[in-house]
Amino acid sequence: MIKHAVWLYFRFTLSPRDVEEMLAQRRIEVSYETIRCRVNHFGPLIAANIRRRRGPPTGRGRLDEAMIRINRKSPWVWRAVDNVGEVLDVLV
Repeated sequence: MIKHAVWLYFRFTLSPRDVEEMLAQRRIEVSYETIRCRVNHFGPLIAANIRRRRGPPTGRGRLDEAMIRINRKSPWVWRAVDNVGEVLDVLV
């Protein structure tokens, strides 16, 4: 179950607290501290496996932009997304 929590952390770029809440909804009690410690232990192996399965990015993609409001300021957010929908980079 812990390996699945670490996989969720890397696959969907969630925080340890988000993973803790997702598992709590399924009545699985795991502390975010446990997830954080196991990310350090199992993380490199799982992240490498995800990258290997994903394959190299293609030359096709798109650039999404949005304006957000933070403390009464409105910066633009750009993110590069490949043709599969994976986020490649984010710039504020």
